[in-house]
Amino acid sequence: MTYMLCRNRVADFLRWKAVFASHEAAHQAAGLRLLNIWRTVGEPNNVFYMFEVASTDKAREFIGNPAAAQAGEASGVIDGEYHFVEDAGSYR
Repeated sequence: MTYMLCRNRVADFLRWKAVFASHEAAHQAAGLRLLNIWRTVGEPNNVFYMFEVASTDKAREFIGNPAAAQAGEASGVIDGEYHFVEDAGSYR
């Protein structure tokens, strides 16, 4: 299974979360299924989230789309990064 692990530093978490949630249909159309959202302890505007990825190509197309950059700007994203990772099994 492939996942997309993301980090965004945002100006305001609640504003970011509202805009992010409004793009659920676009995420699904890109083959992305949100698994969870986390915030850094002591730094609540540093957000991590993970999607399950159906198609790496579609996911790359989605994050490279100018509309995604516009949504990030509208939601107050200051900077961010995306990493495609795969399950390597447990350590036990």
